[in-house]
Amino acid sequence: MRELARRANVSEGQICNLESGRRNPTSAAAAACDAACDAGGVLIKLAETARRGAPADSPVAVDSLVAGYGRILEELKDIGRSAGPRFVDASLRSIARILTDTASHAEADRRDEIWLLASRFAEYTGWMAQEAGNFAEALRWTDLAVRWGANGGDETMAAYALVRKAFIAEHRGDAATAIRLAGQAAGHPAATPLIRAHAARREAQGHASIGDYGACHEALERSRGHAHQDNRHGARWGPRIENGNPRLIEASCMISLRRFEQAADIFAIELERHPALPHDSNSRSRFTIRQATAMAGIDHLDQACQVIEALLPTILKLDSATIRAELGRFVQQARTRQATPGQRSLVETTAALAHGQRPAWALRR
Repeated sequence: MRELARRANVSEGQICNLESGRRNPTSAAAAACDAACDAGGVLIKLAETARRGAPADSPVAVDSLVAGYGRILEELKDIGRSAGPRFVDASLRSIARILTDTASHAEADRRDEIWLLASRFAEYTGWMAQEAGNFAEALRWTDLAVRWGANGGDETMAAYALVRKAFIAEHRGDAATAIRLAGQAAGHPAATPLIRAHAARREAQGHASIGDYGACHEALERSRGHAHQDNRHGARWGPRIENGNPRLIEASCMISLRRFEQAADIFAIELERHPALPHDSNSRSRFTIRQATAMAGIDHLDQACQVIEALLPTILKLDSATIRAELGRFVQQARTRQATPGQRSLVETTAALAHGQRPAWALRR
């Protein structure tokens, strides 16, 4: 019982009460125990079956359910940003299953709220699947988010899903498809200014990767304009816009355009100016790796290697596919430079990480 309580992050007394039958499990407790036991949803289904067998005058407490799971989603996002997908994936999937089942049994006039929350869980589950390198699962969960959002009367997820698909195309090296999908997202009738800002950023990075400076610059300008519009209304999909401020996105594009000196100057200013960014370890790591890539591009390999070396513990902890892609770009640039034996060793260690291999020293820890 003590070990299960530790794994499920609940009290030992709560586990004791569940085992003895003195208490029935809440949805959250069932999901936590199911994930801790790797039960594949069996415990969740048992708990839901028990609740469906309750008296008919026991309606779903929609307000507390939506508020509670809304807080849990934000907490899971914080964990995902700082610790990586493997720590949140099971919980996200379990709660999404609970919400969709609950929506089917809730009163008709309250179902929309539950479906919209389920859509938010599905969207983030898709992002975590992408971070784990499983693009097929990322697309599947993104499509579920679109469907569940529509069930709740919100079509904006359909617009944001195109941004997500553009990001996946970009990581697969298909810049033309990324640009096309980003354009479709910006032109979607349900797109909010915030979604258009994200779409323009994806489009800018697609243009940069094929060397089109003019189109890239124009897309960056559109992104800035959309980001400054009123974004207070409607569901907010996607990452925090402030975690990719326009100057950092511009610097990222400059790397693809091989304007390394310009990129290095912007990164040096912006990463020092925004110390709050470490709250999101994933975003901070990606931008810092890009800074190291820019340094390598202007033949400051010693500084670049120092940056990467300091970041290695965080990279190992996050185990992120998007970070591995950034490491690959750094390695590609660093290998073109003259290096000391120590620098070459670090670059090859980084290359192994970029391919998902943990170096020997990390395996011994």
